[in-house]
Amino acid sequence: MDSKLVVCVREDLNLGKGKLAAQVGHASVKAALDAKRKDKKTFEAWKRTGQAKVVVGVEDLNALEEIQRAAQDARLPTVRITDAGRTQVRSGTVTCVAIGPASASRLDPVTGHLSLL
Repeated sequence: MDSKLVVCVREDLNLGKGKLAAQVGHASVKAALDAKRKDKKTFEAWKRTGQAKVVVGVEDLNALEEIQRAAQDARLPTVRITDAGRTQVRSGTVTCVAIGPASASRLDPVTGHLSLL
């Protein structure tokens, strides 16, 4: 199975490189832990094949919510990350959404049109 995890990051927040990396890290870890608990078969396939992660940008919160809804409609696992507010953004700001891990054939219809960051 060609598995991957896609993390969609809000571009309107203009996160610094370190902040962006931290938010993607939070999303990746949370999505992986959820998958390990809820869908061990998919988690193990993703783990065995190198834990592919793709980071893409979305315009703003509305676009992020649309992508998350589309992923949920496609019965893909999603994880929404909100920031603690200690540095660049206010507490509770939604920064990104992880989708997957799942097969590329299920993810690509939802996220394939988004640009890589």
